[in-house]
Formats: sequence, structure tokens, C-alpha cells
Amino acid sequence: MSFDIDAFSLDFFSLKGKNAIVTGGNSGLGQAFSLALAKGGANILTAAYEDDDGTTCKLIEGCGVEYAFMRSDISIRGEPKRIAEKCIERYGRIDILVNCAGICKLNDVLHFDRNDWDPMIGINLTAAFELSHACALYMVPQKRGKIINICSLFSFLGGLGSPAYAAMKHGLAGFTKAYADELGKYNIQVNGIAPGYFATNITAATRSNPETNKKVLDHIPAERWGEPQDLMGAMAFLASDASNYVNGTLLVVDGGYLVR
Repeated sequence: MSFDIDAFSLDFFSLKGKNAIVTGGNSGLGQAFSLALAKGGANILTAAYEDDDGTTCKLIEGCGVEYAFMRSDISIRGEPKRIAEKCIERYGRIDILVNCAGICKLNDVLHFDRNDWDPMIGINLTAAFELSHACALYMVPQKRGKIINICSLFSFLGGLGSPAYAAMKHGLAGFTKAYADELGKYNIQVNGIAPGYFATNITAATRSNPETNKKVLDHIPAERWGEPQDLMGAMAFLASDASNYVNGTLLVVDGGYLVR
């Protein structure tokens, strides 16, 4: 087997001049994903239900790229199409889509009904499909694109307290593989990132309870909660040309949780 040593360069990891849509990209892990892409050189369009206090804008523009915010309820049918059109209007093309926005409702299994189930499936799964479809309409003609779905450990596990979360994350994993199969011939890679237990506002209650905190840490070989920056490398890789032959993969970032 011959190997062309000059065929690979660290420039493969550069996102300079690329344009990315990140749903929920101005808070929590979504903000870390936006920043990872911006540090690589990509312009960012964040679509979220609420704007923040300007922190995300300062962080992104501090990387020397452009930032745009679009207030959006992605659960509304047709809204994802508007987001894609906004990115085209602002930046001229769509190179990267990150489906990150989501909610998690918790309830006892006997009380977890359609009132909990429907909004979670609508926002976390259906909207991700609709936005991927809207962006694919632009990516296919340009024969290039990256779609990155934010999955979860619960793409592999059950979901105590939230059957919709586990069902949706399993569904998102399946959708990732289906779209990878469909779009691969157009040089579009569709992958997922599956974060483990991370120190965010969503997990604050679990971390503040000594019993539940210990239960989580005892299951993680790294013996610590993940920090947002632990996900930034995975995002930069999957969004870049360095991952052009990676398609339909769920990249688990969990400190080893699934191996124990």
C-alpha cells in the first residue's frame, strides 16, 4: 500500500470561510458547539427560542467571524425552512448544520403522557429532520455539506423518567444513519455526537445531590463530569474536511461511561 504523506495537512481541520447553522447554539452545550466552529473559522447562525445577553455574540465575533441570531420556534412546521433561507440570505450558502436544540421533560412513567411526549418528539426529532431536509436541498446541488446531530448516551440506553427522551435519541441515531446512507453519494457526511454526563444547568440538580452525583461518577472511568470544552474537538473534527470519510457514525464523548 502506498501512502502520500503530502495528501494530509492540518488545514483539513480548518473551517475558514464555512457557514454553520447551530440550533440552540447560544446556551449550554450548544454554545460550546458554536464556539468550536467559530474558532475553526466558520460564520455562525444560531436559531433559538430566546436570545441571550449578548455573551454568545461577543464570544463568536471575538474569533474573527460573523454571528447572526434568529429567534425561532423550530417546532412550528415550516420554521426550519425559514432558518435555512436566512442562512442563505446572510452568508450565501450552508456548509454545516448542527441539530442541537432540545428539551427534556421528566415524569413518573405512569404520569408521562402525550402532554410530555409530543413536544419532546416535535422539537428534538421532527424539527431535526425538517431542518436537515431543508439544508439538504442546498447541500446536494453544491455537492458538499456536514450534518451533525446531537445524540446522547440515551441513544444506546433506556431513559429512566423520560421515555420520550430515550425514544427520541434512539430515533435521532437512526435518522443520522438513514440520512448518511441517502446523502453520502453527494459528498455530504451525516454524523452524530453522543455526549455523556456533562456539567451544565440541566444536570445541576443531579450534581448537587451527593447520592446521585456519586452514582454517576462511579460509572465514569474518567471519574469526573464532562465540561463543555470536552466536546469542542469532536465538533471541529466532524465539521471539517478531516472527517470526509466518516459517515453515519455516532461519536461518543462520555469519559468511558458506556464501557463500564
